[in-house]
Formats: sequence, structure tokens, C-alpha cells
Amino acid sequence: MYTGILHLQVSDLEEYILRYLNRFISTIILASAVAAPAVVMAAPLPQEANVQVRVYDRDHHDYHYWNDHEDRAYREYLEGRHRTYVVYEHQNHKVQNHYWQWRHSHPDHD
Repeated sequence: MYTGILHLQVSDLEEYILRYLNRFISTIILASAVAAPAVVMAAPLPQEANVQVRVYDRDHHDYHYWNDHEDRAYREYLEGRHRTYVVYEHQNHKVQNHYWQWRHSHPDHD
């Protein structure tokens, strides 16, 4: 009797392996779909370009934006005094105040 279905002669072992492989691949796909949103949420976001750091100068009562240009001036200040580089935030207040006095006497020439 012909039913119109192609019957392949597959041994029981091959059928077991194919079923196991199908179940394994389905499990991997399901686990990936469930875990993907958690991985995306946990990824750090790039810092926005409009975030700016302002530093207050107590002696001159004004704010300065700390950017690459200001960092170069700060490094120039330290180099002129033969001091090793220390992050501005980690300097003591005396050095910070002295830097701003120097900075106001050495304006940008852009």
C-alpha cells in the first residue's frame, strides 16, 4: 500500500541520536532567547558626549570645565614644576588652588 510518504530506513540508534540532537539544539536556542535580555541589560552604556565635569575655583569664584584641553594645561603646569602627574581630584587643596592661580595667569591662546 502506498501512502505518499517517503520512508527512509533509519536505525533506532540513528533515530535516538537525531531526537537527542534536536532536543539539545532546541534547549540551547531557548536558553539563549531567555538570557539575551539579561545580557543586554547588564552591558555598560557608553558615556554620553554631553556629560561635563565642572571644577569650582574658590579664589576666583568661578567654574572651569575639566576636559582634554584643561587636562593638557594641568599637565603643563605640573611639568613646569617638575612634579609627577597626580590626578587633579587626588591633589591636596593647596596644590589645586595654586594650579588655578597659575591657570588664570596663563589663559588659553586658541
